[in-house]
Amino acid sequence: MINFSDFEKKTSIIFKDKELLKQAFVHRSYINENPKAGLFHNERLEFLGDAVLELAVTDFLYRQYPSYTEGELTAVRSALVNAIIISEVAAKMGMNDYLLLSRGEAKDNGKARQYILANTYEAYVGAVYLDQGYARAENLVRDTVLPNVSEIVAKKLWRDAKSLVQEKAQELVAVTPAYKVLQEAGPDHDKHFTVGIFFGPEKIAEGKGKSKQEAEQRAAEAALKAKNWLD
Repeated sequence: MINFSDFEKKTSIIFKDKELLKQAFVHRSYINENPKAGLFHNERLEFLGDAVLELAVTDFLYRQYPSYTEGELTAVRSALVNAIIISEVAAKMGMNDYLLLSRGEAKDNGKARQYILANTYEAYVGAVYLDQGYARAENLVRDTVLPNVSEIVAKKLWRDAKSLVQEKAQELVAVTPAYKVLQEAGPDHDKHFTVGIFFGPEKIAEGKGKSKQEAEQRAAEAALKAKNWLD
C-alpha cells in the first residue's frame, strides 16, 4: 500500500482530508482494474487544478512583465504550463512513486506516462486548493512551476522556435528550413526521434524528442542558438 504521509512530509503540505490527497493520484485505469476499491479517479480534480494553475501563472506573469502584450503573455504561459514542463515538475516532486495505475499503465514509461504525470500534478493542485485554500495552492505553483519562468523568458523559449527560425532564415539567408528524421529508436509505445534541420544541403543542428514534432522544435531551438538568432 502506498504511504502518502511520506509525500506529505516531502512537500510539507499536510492534508486535512487524506482521501482527497489519495484521489489526486488515482488514474482512471486503476479504477477500471480495481472497481471495488471504493476510490474515485482524479479527472475532476485535474479539471479544477488546471484552472487554479492557470490563474496562479497568469496573475504572476501579469504582474511580473508589465510591458508584455496579451499575445506575449499567452505565449509565455503556454510555454510554461505545457505537458513536458509540468510532467518534469511532477517527476521532481517524486509523484511517480505514488501513482495508482493499472498494471498495463504502470509498465509504460513513455509519452503516456508524461501526460499522466502532468495530469496528476494538476489534480494535486486542485486537491490542495480544496483542502488548504487558494493561497496555499498558489504558493505550491510558485514553488514548483514558476522557477521555470526566468529561463523561458531569458531564452525567449515562449516564441515558437519553428516559426522564428523560418522567419530568420528567409530574412537573413534567403532559405526555407527543412526537417529530416535522422534516427528513430525504441518500441512503438516509447519512440525517440532525432531530427536534423537543414538550410539547403547544410545541416545546421539536431533535436531529440518523443515525437517528430517535439524533435523538430528542439532542432529549431538548437538552430536559433547555433546561428545566434535568439535576439
